[in-house]
Amino acid sequence: MIYLDNSATTAPKEEVLNSFVEVNKRFFANPASLHVAGREAETLLEKSREQILNLTQVSVGTVIYTSGGTEANNLAVIGFARKYQNRGNHILTTKIEHPSVLEAVKQLEREGFIVEYLSVNKDGVISIDELKEKLREDTVVVSIMHVNNEIGAIQPIEDCGKVIRKKSRAIFHVDAVQSFGKLPLILSGNGPDAITISGHKIHGLKGSGALITKKLVNPSSINYGGGQEQGLRNGTVSVPNAVALARAVRLATENRKTVIFERWRQRLIEHIEQSSDVLVLAKETAAPHILSIAFAHIKGEVAINYFQKNGILVSTSSACSSKSEEVSHVIEAIQLEDKYKHGVIRVSFAENNTNDEVVRFEKVFTNFVNLLKRGRSHDVE
Repeated sequence: MIYLDNSATTAPKEEVLNSFVEVNKRFFANPASLHVAGREAETLLEKSREQILNLTQVSVGTVIYTSGGTEANNLAVIGFARKYQNRGNHILTTKIEHPSVLEAVKQLEREGFIVEYLSVNKDGVISIDELKEKLREDTVVVSIMHVNNEIGAIQPIEDCGKVIRKKSRAIFHVDAVQSFGKLPLILSGNGPDAITISGHKIHGLKGSGALITKKLVNPSSINYGGGQEQGLRNGTVSVPNAVALARAVRLATENRKTVIFERWRQRLIEHIEQSSDVLVLAKETAAPHILSIAFAHIKGEVAINYFQKNGILVSTSSACSSKSEEVSHVIEAIQLEDKYKHGVIRVSFAENNTNDEVVRFEKVFTNFVNLLKRGRSHDVE
């Protein structure tokens, strides 16, 4: 079976799994314990933290280990808003954020914060002019994802940072779950104050992630307990998960496959555009590893089932909402033509994919389109 759903999750690398198992065997002690085994575990934990900071080019900062991207986004958005609410109660985000950000800002609205949403164009990209217009002196948090998880649209993060620094004291948070290890993103200069990463998107383990922040920029905790992670994320820290995440981060930053992803994506675009009633979304603005395709007058599930029957696994836009029959908020935000709204699928690459697999996808795609043209829906479904 050919796996082309890597934006949903990636296969963990052998090196990462080995690190996780080895640390579980040798350094299983609680890193908060005072005895020698606890101190050894704590030393390893801090070493993994230092390695991630070095790999993300943060000279001085904090790595707050979490259970994944959702928790890290919650911690950033809610934690920063509450921590710095003396500066104001205005929050800016975009209409196409991950639900872990959108639901977090809804919670803040219930607490009295004012939330505004930046719109996007048909390619899923925000307007810097609108960002300038909506920034206020009392804006406390701006949260903008780097790469959209459904259509792959890349946001101009550095330009956003310049505007935010110039016009406000807002904390600038970036959900980098889909971009980390694929596209460069630096926290220094006009880069964000904090980024979210997730282990299982970079051939690491599910249940591991982190919020990485610059020096002296930390959120308030949103859970309560024994004061672990400098009191920013309470609960016993999983040293094996932390070490495995650091290993995944190192491998991801050292082995970017951007060029080959770009080549595959462009090849598929040229192939797809030979067919009518099929669109490539965010054609010019998407990350190299994500290709979003919309078929007219069918449901995405029909395409997914056909590809699966022919040995290829893809998904409908986002795995987080793929079981819902409603049109995705991202698809609504880019104002996709009605006939395409329900027929969106996402193809996403990883470094363990091959050129032969891309060729196979082309053949299955052509067969699928030909069946649609002939109206043979019973063969498709």
